[in-house]
Amino acid sequence: MTAPAISLERERGRGELAPAHRGTPGERLRRLALPIYTGVAVAYLFLPIAVMIAFSFNDPRGRQNITWQGFTIQNYFDVWSRPNITGPMVTSISVAIVSTIIATALGTLIGLALTRYQFRGRGLTNVLIFLPMASPEIVLGASLLSLFVTLGLARGFVTILIAHVMFNISYVVVTIRARLAGFNRALEEAAMDLGADEWATFWKVTFPLIFPGIMAAALLAFALSIDDYVITSFVYGSTVTFPLWLGRQRLTAAPTRTDR
Repeated sequence: MTAPAISLERERGRGELAPAHRGTPGERLRRLALPIYTGVAVAYLFLPIAVMIAFSFNDPRGRQNITWQGFTIQNYFDVWSRPNITGPMVTSISVAIVSTIIATALGTLIGLALTRYQFRGRGLTNVLIFLPMASPEIVLGASLLSLFVTLGLARGFVTILIAHVMFNISYVVVTIRARLAGFNRALEEAAMDLGADEWATFWKVTFPLIFPGIMAAALLAFALSIDDYVITSFVYGSTVTFPLWLGRQRLTAAPTRTDR
């Protein structure tokens, strides 16, 4: 055994540890810069939201809510007492819930079909599914408006619902296919070997395993629907959603006080 090895064994025998390697100056700088960079990025993303939440408790004088005048919670009571606000909110939630249910059901079936089956037109279906995701929202909105005008379909709740289902299906299909990509089909084969038919296998084996993916797809569809502004602005007619109403208040910093 060499001298360095004997020395190392003696150090271990005494239970002493050598000092940790601190790294080069460049490594130390990177370790210091990473938390700073992360903190700046998080602040850049969330500070405007924090300011907006703070000013929701402000008691503005007049219509502008840009300087702090005092603390109040009356703004939150004002929201629920004004039909011009609650109406669009109810409309947005209704459209989001219905479109989420429809898009999740159809998107799950389409995702299963595209992942597990070979059929004529499969490639074209893939392209059509990804088109709403790849197309700019303004293009999709203008296209849907042209379609509804050509069909003579009056713009309103139904046209908004159709538009939201259309772009939500794409995101649901992508989410479901990602979930199915890592699915172990040996579990289904084992269920069938034990006597289960295809229907029972789907509901007792397949569905419970892909259910987290279905829920993730539904939450994504709901968030996209309730937040949509551009596409809805082309097809809304006389039915106003909350993002559209909020967009009309862009010149007023205190939307709960628009009718005072």
